[in-house]
Amino acid sequence: MSTHARFITLEGMDGAGKSTHLAWLENHLRQRGLEVLVTREPGGTLLGEKLRELLLNEPMHPETEALMMFAARREHLHQVIWPALAKGTWVISDRFTDASFAYQGGGRGLDEERLRQLERWVQGDFQPDLTLLFDVPVEVSRARLANNATLDRFEQEKNDFFSRVRDAYLRRARAFPERIRVVDSSLPLEDIQGELATLLALWLER
Repeated sequence: MSTHARFITLEGMDGAGKSTHLAWLENHLRQRGLEVLVTREPGGTLLGEKLRELLLNEPMHPETEALMMFAARREHLHQVIWPALAKGTWVISDRFTDASFAYQGGGRGLDEERLRQLERWVQGDFQPDLTLLFDVPVEVSRARLANNATLDRFEQEKNDFFSRVRDAYLRRARAFPERIRVVDSSLPLEDIQGELATLLALWLER
């Protein structure tokens, strides 16, 4: 198994079960003796968490939303992700730049070239080593969210918004098949974790 630290991101619509799978992934890597840092976007830093509160709760122009997402990401990279990787710590992030292309690009309809320009400015050619995209039909996502007592402003969007988000995610997966692995998150939990274990075993040995 390669010993250099790697950066793994988890993506998917709200309600895709990322939090459950993130905890399983962290434990799986720790059992292999790896040092692991778990973080999230937007957030991950003191400033990022303040921006997260605004992004999830305050209405704003879609371009403002995108700029704030990338501002939080720049701090996240500078303060958390890059230093951890440099020390040999593996990093797992709940969302990264693919989410911007899915939510601000697909969902909000922002020009993808503008997002690519922000991506190049903020992170250069840096990309995750592996992205696990947990995919569910929109109806499944919405049904799972119906159990939440409170919904943020993204979770309150209509079905057509989430259809565009899902389509954008799947386009990203087709564009970057070596990095993004699509996982059917509508399957039973045991089946998903079995698939993840097999996928990771092959990936970790590369």
